[in-house]
Amino acid sequence: MLAGMKRGSTLLEVLVVLAIAGVVALIGLLPIGALHDRLAVDQVTEALTSAHTRARLVAMAERRIAVLTLTADSVVLRVVESAADTVIRWRGMGPAAEGVTAAGVPRQIFFGPSGVTIGVANGSYLLTRGSARRQIIVSRYGRVRVI
Repeated sequence: MLAGMKRGSTLLEVLVVLAIAGVVALIGLLPIGALHDRLAVDQVTEALTSAHTRARLVAMAERRIAVLTLTADSVVLRVVESAADTVIRWRGMGPAAEGVTAAGVPRQIFFGPSGVTIGVANGSYLLTRGSARRQIIVSRYGRVRVI
């Protein structure tokens, strides 16, 4: 061992290494956050498009009016049993459960026994979280398109 050679590191050297490691970690985490936002928006998009399809198919299968109610917190599918009574057929979590903001909700859509929506049913939802965005467009005939 050479005389006068010290062992270990100075506080300044340790702080420089920690600062560099922090910057590298931050650079690596930024894309992961954007990916997480995109995956959450994609998951909510799939859930809402499936809910529309489910409502349409339930209305046709049961030959009854189906009511799809969309709010930030929940998605509920009911079937009209009588003039004053509905029965829940399915319930799911709303966009807020994934931290996704949905413009265009709350909304209620009525599907007739033929599967075609009743009343003014054309609509769209804009789903956003962070920089991720998707738009769902629902036609009067129950067709769902994602942009």
